[in-house]
Amino acid sequence: MLTWPSGIKVFVCTRATDMRCGFDMLAAQVTRFLEQDPLSGHLFVFRSRKGDRIKVLYWDTDGYALWCKRLERGTVRLSTVDPERTPGPYRAEMTADDLGLILRGIDPAEVRRQPRYRKPTPG
Repeated sequence: MLTWPSGIKVFVCTRATDMRCGFDMLAAQVTRFLEQDPLSGHLFVFRSRKGDRIKVLYWDTDGYALWCKRLERGTVRLSTVDPERTPGPYRAEMTADDLGLILRGIDPAEVRRQPRYRKPTPG
């Protein structure tokens, strides 16, 4: 099971990604398509065109870390857009909890959540 620090942001690249890409190419896509700093420590999620593969790139204190998953059956459901029709940035944001659900095959949109107190965001 993967765990990340609380408060970490998760940015999803909403355009299909070539899963042959490694650390450097994915970091370049973070800058180009997500308009984020790949050294920020946030999680950057990429999905294959068929949806059977997913990669998560993040900066760990002394270098990039890359987590990959290939499904033997089924697909990973993430927000997607047609890059030909939609101008960038090609990103969506989600919580680390929602990413955990997705990686377990659970659609966060179908989960019924109990109301909880949330501290108001400043500004």
